Amino acid sequence: MGLFRSLTTIKLHWQILIALGLAVIAGSLTGTEASLFGVVFYDVYNFIGTLFLNALKMIIVPLIVSSIIVGIAGIGSSSALGRLGGKTVLYYMATSLMAILIGLLLVNLVAPGVIDGQPAKDIIGLTGDIESIQNKVEGRGAGDIVEVFLRMVPTNIVAAAANGQMLGLIFFSLLFGFFLTKVQEAYAESLFNFWQGTYEVMMLITDWVMKFAPIGVFGLVAKVVASTGLAAFVPLLWFFLTVIFALLAHFLIIMPLLLKVVGRVNPWRHYRAMAPALLTAFSTSSSAATLPLTIECVEKNAGVSNRTSSFVLPLGATINMDGTALYECVAAMFIAQAYGIELGFATQFTIVLVALLTSIGVAGIPSASLVAISIILATIGLPAEAIGLILVVDRILDMCRTTVNGFSDSCGAVIIARSEGEEDILTKRPETLPV
Repeated sequence: MGLFRSLTTIKLHWQILIALGLAVIAGSLTGTEASLFGVVFYDVYNFIGTLFLNALKMIIVPLIVSSIIVGIAGIGSSSALGRLGGKTVLYYMATSLMAILIGLLLVNLVAPGVIDGQPAKDIIGLTGDIESIQNKVEGRGAGDIVEVFLRMVPTNIVAAAANGQMLGLIFFSLLFGFFLTKVQEAYAESLFNFWQGTYEVMMLITDWVMKFAPIGVFGLVAKVVASTGLAAFVPLLWFFLTVIFALLAHFLIIMPLLLKVVGRVNPWRHYRAMAPALLTAFSTSSSAATLPLTIECVEKNAGVSNRTSSFVLPLGATINMDGTALYECVAAMFIAQAYGIELGFATQFTIVLVALLTSIGVAGIPSASLVAISIILATIGLPAEAIGLILVVDRILDMCRTTVNGFSDSCGAVIIARSEGEEDILTKRPETLPV
C-alpha cells in the first residue's frame, strides 16, 4: 500500500516513462504466445491498451465541440477571430512545409531506397514492371485533391461525429461558436453557459482518465513490442533511420528555434511542460486521443489562455500534421528510389504539395497516414501495393511522428498566444509544474 501511494506521488510523465520501460521488457519477454494459467499476455496487453484508447476517444467529440464553441464565442469580434484564425493557419502551413522539406532533403541525401548503388527492389521484395511504372510517373500531375476540402462540410454532423470526421466537426463548431455571438443575448448566454459547463465537465473527466495513463501506455507499448520485436527493422533500417533523423531535426531544431525566436520563450521549459502529453502521444499514436491532455498541459503547465488553446489546439489536432506530412514525403520518395525511378523537380514538388494538402485531412488515429501515402503514390503513378513494404516499421514510426504532431500543435498555441499579447507563458520553473 505504501509503495502504491509513493508511486502515485511521482509526476505523471515519470510514471509514463516507467511504464514505457516496463512495457518494452514485458513485451520482449512474453511475445505473442506466452501465457499464464491459460491467459495469453498479449491478449492482456491488447485489452488494457484498447480500454485506455477507448476512454480517450470517448471524450474527443464533446471536448472538441465544447472547447471550440467556447473559444470562438469568447473571442467575440469578427476582426479578432479573423486575426487569430489567420495566424493559426499560417503557422500550421509554415511548419508542415518546413517538415516536408526537411524530409525531402534527408531522403535525397541518404537515399535509403538504394543499397550498394542498386535499387532495393529485389532485396526487399518489391514486384512490378519498372517500365510501366516509369511511364505512369512521367504522365502524372498534381492530381485530384478536392476530396480533402469536401470533408470540411459534412452532410450529417451527427454521422461526422460518429465516424470521427474531425475536419467537418471542427468546421461546424467554428460556425456555431461564431454565430452564437450573433443571436439575442438571452439565448446566447444560455447556450454559452451550457457549452462552458460541458467543457469544464470534460476537463474533469480528462483528469480522471489520465490517472490511468501509465497503465494504458504499458498495455499499448507492450503489445507493439510483443508483436513486432526488433528483428523486423533490419531490412528497412535506412528508411527507418532517415525518418527518425528527419523527425528529430524538426522536433529538436526547428520547433525550439521557433519558440525562442518567434515566441520569445524558453524551449526547455516547454519540453518539460508538455512531457505528459508527448509521452501519451508516443504511446497512443493518436493526435486526437492525446488532445485532452495536450489542452491540459498547454493551459496548466505552459500558461496559455483557454481563449487561445481552445481554438488553436483542436484545429491543430486535425490540420497540423508536421510529422505525418514529413513521413508521407519520405515514404513516397523511398518507394520511388527502391523501384529505381528518378523523380524530377516537378514530381518532387508535386509530392511536397500533395503531402501538405493530404496531411490536413488525415484522421488523428494510428496509421491513418497510410491512406494519405496511397493518395500520394496514386498521384505520382507509383503502385499502392508498395505500402505493404513499410508496414513492418510503420507502427514505431507512427508513434514518433504523432509525438512531433502534438508538439507542433502545442508550440503553435504558445507562439500564437505570445503574438496575442499573453505574457505569463512558460514563466513557471520546470520543478514547480503541477503534472
